[in-house]
Amino acid sequence: MPVTPMRRHWKSLALATSAVLVGLSVPALTAPPAGAATTATSATTATSAYDASYYDGATGKTGTALKDALNTIISDQTKISYSAVWNALKVTDQDPNNSNNVILLYSGISRSKSLNGGDVGDWNREHVWAKSHGDFGTATGPGTDLHHLRPEDVQVNSIRSNKDFDNGGSSFTNSGGSLTDSNSFEPRDAVKGDVARMILYMAVRYEGTDGWPDLEPNDSVTNGSNPYHGRLSVLKQWHEQDPPSAFEKNRNDVIYNSYQHNRNPFIDHPEWVESIW
Repeated sequence: MPVTPMRRHWKSLALATSAVLVGLSVPALTAPPAGAATTATSATTATSAYDASYYDGATGKTGTALKDALNTIISDQTKISYSAVWNALKVTDQDPNNSNNVILLYSGISRSKSLNGGDVGDWNREHVWAKSHGDFGTATGPGTDLHHLRPEDVQVNSIRSNKDFDNGGSSFTNSGGSLTDSNSFEPRDAVKGDVARMILYMAVRYEGTDGWPDLEPNDSVTNGSNPYHGRLSVLKQWHEQDPPSAFEKNRNDVIYNSYQHNRNPFIDHPEWVESIW
């Protein structure tokens, strides 16, 4: 199913929001002429409340240098156990309109926090970067990283399985607008960008330097147990069309302040996706 374009532009939105936070004026954005060549976006294009401290080491960098700098920054984190993920998700994914519930990622359903488990009607811990892609399982590290773990209906989680992400497929029970086919999964429109930014966070955080596989995005939907996740071209499209929401930003803040003490840089600086990939 083609992605429905959203009438928002994250670049101008990010600039305006950040300007309010730090008291800066917003520079005018001018669209490049049709057919004009694009260049890597600098790490200083937009601003966030964390630039002068948390992201200081990324200032002015682009491409591989930016990716390396961000890896150093976000690798400084507090790790939690897989059992601790249950209670953490009850906070990070709390329904803003019902504090007794969590929002399920792909379904969009608001479900009682108490219904966490493995039975039909329960929600469980979905690894957005499929844990078999790199075979890291649920061990403390990539298997317990809250930046890509989300609550999801048990049956929907099973339907998604370890499929790569792509456009197309058919609906299913409790899909919430998500689709699936034999080798790929398409999340509902409202979280397409969230999924993309979680996958790209994992690719920057886990570079094979701390005992875990070097995770990388590619343009395949047949990655199996290889440490790759696709499709990059589609993920970049979703990232552009679905900018960070208030829910996603709050989630980033909660993980940073209360649990792992690291951030997903692509929520704070959406333009860094294009700079790196």
